[in-house]
Amino acid sequence: MFAFLFPGQGSQFVGMGAGLIGSSSNAIARVQEANDLLKFDIGKLILEGPGTELNLTANTQPAILLASVIATEALLEKGAFAPAAVAGHSLGEFSACWAAGVFGFADAIRIVRKRGELMQSATPPGEGSMAAVIGLTTAKVDEVCRENFRNVWPANFNSPEQTVIAGKTSEIDKAIDIMKANGAKKVVKLTVSAPFHTRFMQPARDGLEKFMADIEFSDPEFPVIRNIDAKTCDTADEIRDGLVKQVTGCVEWVDSMKTLAGMEVEQALELGPGKVLAGLMRRIEKSIKVTQVSDESDIEKGVSALTAINNQE
Repeated sequence: MFAFLFPGQGSQFVGMGAGLIGSSSNAIARVQEANDLLKFDIGKLILEGPGTELNLTANTQPAILLASVIATEALLEKGAFAPAAVAGHSLGEFSACWAAGVFGFADAIRIVRKRGELMQSATPPGEGSMAAVIGLTTAKVDEVCRENFRNVWPANFNSPEQTVIAGKTSEIDKAIDIMKANGAKKVVKLTVSAPFHTRFMQPARDGLEKFMADIEFSDPEFPVIRNIDAKTCDTADEIRDGLVKQVTGCVEWVDSMKTLAGMEVEQALELGPGKVLAGLMRRIEKSIKVTQVSDESDIEKGVSALTAINNQE
């Protein structure tokens, strides 16, 4: 059994997917379609930067989704691979939903562009921050947040000993020292513009729910694992509900990968830029091997990994 995984914000880099964009007629067409939908040259931004523009949330989110779509379609050109399930980290859940046929590319790119704009504007600059806590259990991080702060919460349970916290900047600054005092090996403040996946994103959640109300969702072709509760979803309504709730809710990535393991998944492909999800998987479920597929040189590796799994079955 195998699954498709899709990366979230933070995996982007200037030049991602350049090999495919430069050689695949389908990839070139997708970039042009995205340019037309977004009314600016996102392809040029991906290939040439500048990085400061690419890293703006409103640009990052459609750029990563586009890179994931291009990689997925290049893989599927080589074979009709149907995963047991799909999952994506935060933004990546929207890529996963596209892969499962919940909505088409045009709607996907429009949704994540709007999501990025809403999240970018949900809080005044400097009011909110995020930090990665390394070396504490998820339960301990949650406990420290509850006992010491009114406006700091776990935002991403990324691995058993890596949790991202988010909240009011003044309290996050204090939380860094308190987490260290409670045994954290390292706490790293993240270069993000807002406290994602917290109640501070309520305006973004409300705006996204309203925006998506006019978009038709279909039942997925294969199960989608939701960030908000790590449950597999088989209906459009469940998926819509999950995409809305995850804007203000914690990303339950550890439990999501355990859900995959419970489905007897042995192989996953990380479709899109970076190797973040592969790294997290090694800390969550070593029984699941992850092959990263983001560019032309990775496609055959992905095909070989899936072919080997299919042959075993």
